[in-house]
Amino acid sequence: MMKTLRNEENSLEEVAALAEESNGLPSSTVASPLTPLSHSLAEIVNQGKLVSDEIIINLLSKRLEAEEAKGQSGFILDGFPRTIRQAEILEGVMDIDLVVNLKLREEALLAKCLGRRICSECGGNYNVACIDIKGGDGSPELYMAPLLPPPHCASKLITRSDDTEEVVKERLRVYNEMSRPVEEFYHSRGKLLEFDLPGGIPESWPKLLRALNLDNHEYTTSAAA
Repeated sequence: MMKTLRNEENSLEEVAALAEESNGLPSSTVASPLTPLSHSLAEIVNQGKLVSDEIIINLLSKRLEAEEAKGQSGFILDGFPRTIRQAEILEGVMDIDLVVNLKLREEALLAKCLGRRICSECGGNYNVACIDIKGGDGSPELYMAPLLPPPHCASKLITRSDDTEEVVKERLRVYNEMSRPVEEFYHSRGKLLEFDLPGGIPESWPKLLRALNLDNHEYTTSAAA
């Protein structure tokens, strides 16, 4: 999953979103559940497809304009750009300092997607998948603990309609097919950082901060708590 950063005045709290955000632009912040745009987005997501360039650029423009009006000059984009066309448009309108490609083994990624659960009462997001992959000698190679719900939510968990193995695999296939040229685009410009996730947030967070030269920041420990 690629993260695009512009570092002007980025706080560590903003970078913390790298370990927490789901893939794709946070369109829920700009689209009301009752608008035609929100219905179009829901239909696309439920089919396991990616949102079109036109919709993404429209959402992105609105979001950046709103943040600029608040005096914000730095930003992090999650899962965007996805195509060469989007990358070229982005490069033409703003300076990008760094692109971080967060890499996770596909078997772990698939299990995590299929393990997502939502509390039908409070809307809380959880994940019941426990990833414990061993190396060839039986030693731990990748561990990601589940994010289990509190007791009062345990009996109310539901699965997202698009979290089926068929839909998730199709989503991954499309993403991998489209992301390779974008990775090459930024690699050729010296802006791509490849980061292999060693596990969940406790294992990955300190190493990611070191890779971004942020490991000495005063909020290093609290931001990943």
